[in-house]
Amino acid sequence: MKKSTLINAELSYLVATLGHTDEITICDAGLPIPQHVQRIDLALTHGVPSFLDTVKVILSESQIEAVLMATEFAKVSPKHHQALLAVLDQECLTTGKSIQIGYLSHEEFKQRTAQSRAVVRTGEYTPYANIIFQTGVVF
Repeated sequence: MKKSTLINAELSYLVATLGHTDEITICDAGLPIPQHVQRIDLALTHGVPSFLDTVKVILSESQIEAVLMATEFAKVSPKHHQALLAVLDQECLTTGKSIQIGYLSHEEFKQRTAQSRAVVRTGEYTPYANIIFQTGVVF
């Protein structure tokens, strides 16, 4: 049995096959997912798993060099947005590498998810709790 944090087989495979600059999206329960993009649906019920818990697990298994979020996230769900920024700050401290943070409109964000290798759907019901991770390298 796998010892590390991530035990979901689909998600573990995805992380293991990511290359530099590949993108993955982690989203709330309501974000539309493009038909051609792999869907990894973790949603069980309202809030389970949470967006932040899912983000933390992905960060524990992969090197991220940049993120994209919708500008609406900070405006509509400021507490969740600040919590996410704190998680990203902690990741930078832990790895010693910076993470570039970018914003675009929610409409642009939805269009950008079409470039993702996969979209990971959580049970999160917080509006705009969505992020695109761009993978980096560990060296």
